[in-house]
Amino acid sequence: MNLFAKFLLLCSISVAFIAVRWSSPSFNEESLKGARQLAYHYARLGAQLVITARRGNVLEQVVSKCLEMGAQRALFIPADMANPSDADYVVQYAIEQLGGLDYLVLNHIGPSPYRMWDGNVEHTRWLLEVNFLSYAEMTQKALPTLEKSKGSIVVVSSLLGKICGPFALPYAATKFALNGFFGGLQHELAMQKSNVSITICTLGVIDTDSAMEKIKDYINITAYPAHEAAWHIIEAGASRQSEAFYPWYTFYACLFKDWFPYLRDQTIQNSYTYDPQVNKEPVTGS
Repeated sequence: MNLFAKFLLLCSISVAFIAVRWSSPSFNEESLKGARQLAYHYARLGAQLVITARRGNVLEQVVSKCLEMGAQRALFIPADMANPSDADYVVQYAIEQLGGLDYLVLNHIGPSPYRMWDGNVEHTRWLLEVNFLSYAEMTQKALPTLEKSKGSIVVVSSLLGKICGPFALPYAATKFALNGFFGGLQHELAMQKSNVSITICTLGVIDTDSAMEKIKDYINITAYPAHEAAWHIIEAGASRQSEAFYPWYTFYACLFKDWFPYLRDQTIQNSYTYDPQVNKEPVTGS
């Protein structure tokens, strides 16, 4: 790994973007939860950070924590990833502040309910803007700089972008879109002999507070540590892997998902606790 690489990292709706520059290889895992995990890991490595999200007060807290954890420099800029001009500006800001870019790490998501789809097309459209189209916008803005630096793009996706499941249809649609777009872009960059690599990370259930709160009434499944997931993402990007999976079962689920489709579908449907009479939700439409 280049210890002086410049990073642009998109986390979640609460920490949407981080630009990072390495200065130290040391790392000490900490049990930090939530969407800020990647930012804190980079901070522990002595990075320089630029982060963005909608709420400035949250950004101030993250910046303060990153500095405490060893970041050489930490800056923030409020922005809304549902706004294409904001997504574009954030990348430009990072490039100007860091004098270039070596890594673009995309991991931000907008909030979405975990329940049967209620017919709300407008929410799905909005979520596609935040979870997918902003990724494409930032990628096109960053590609010229990444080409010069022989840099990398790291896209954080989900098992729900590989295997269909209930209760998270808008979210799953955005993750399928990510896999299709960036998987295709991998081919195009390779065919163009580009210097830029793309890593697509497939994650299973991670023990963030928001994730556990959403699924608790529907399914009982083991969640894996957020700090380990973040470190796997960092390692995969640094080693320029085309794909990465965490935890272990996500790889085998993707490998075998089409071998026995009937058994797969029955297993998925029977894994959830759902009573149509008890859990019935009204269809609201768009």
